[in-house]
Amino acid sequence: MNRIIQSPLTVVVLSSVMFFLTMFVVLSSTSWGPITPVKPESLMAEDDPSWKFRNPEIDQWVASIKEERDALAVREQELKEWETRLQAESQEIAGITQAVSKAQSEYDQRVVLFRDQEKDNIKKQVKVVSGMSPDGAATMLAQMSDVEVIKLLFAMKNDVAAAILDAMSKSGFAQAKRAALLAQRLKDVLPTNATNTTTNASP
Repeated sequence: MNRIIQSPLTVVVLSSVMFFLTMFVVLSSTSWGPITPVKPESLMAEDDPSWKFRNPEIDQWVASIKEERDALAVREQELKEWETRLQAESQEIAGITQAVSKAQSEYDQRVVLFRDQEKDNIKKQVKVVSGMSPDGAATMLAQMSDVEVIKLLFAMKNDVAAAILDAMSKSGFAQAKRAALLAQRLKDVLPTNATNTTTNASP
């Protein structure tokens, strides 16, 4: 008898019987109520799917990028407007430069023409004055300005200009003083011992 009780098979059978008896007693003494399903709203935020996850820092970063993009778009538009304005001003300046260059060229041509005409007039006057007597030439030059007299004397031969100045110096104190000033100015214009080619070419 003791051998049967102590055998492993007997122990396993008894243990199984006691387990099932205990489970039966526990289950029979427990009252089961209706099962209430869990609402989706009761799920924790951590239970949401990963694609529904939102990070405030990422949202702020995205908003900052959008603001920078909008600012860059505005800046680009301003730069385009400046470029258009600069091109228009550049074209305007180019037009003004061309107009000024044309006006300068026309002015230079007129100056050259005026100088040529002035040289022709001086040659004619020198020819007339040189054909007069020193006294008559001194009387005529007395009615002209110092600048005009200097131009004529400069274009004359040296001996003719000296004779006119000598005659002018004998026409009274005022004319003598003027003759001295004209001689000094003529000396400043024509260096000492210099020969004027235009004078030598004049009759």
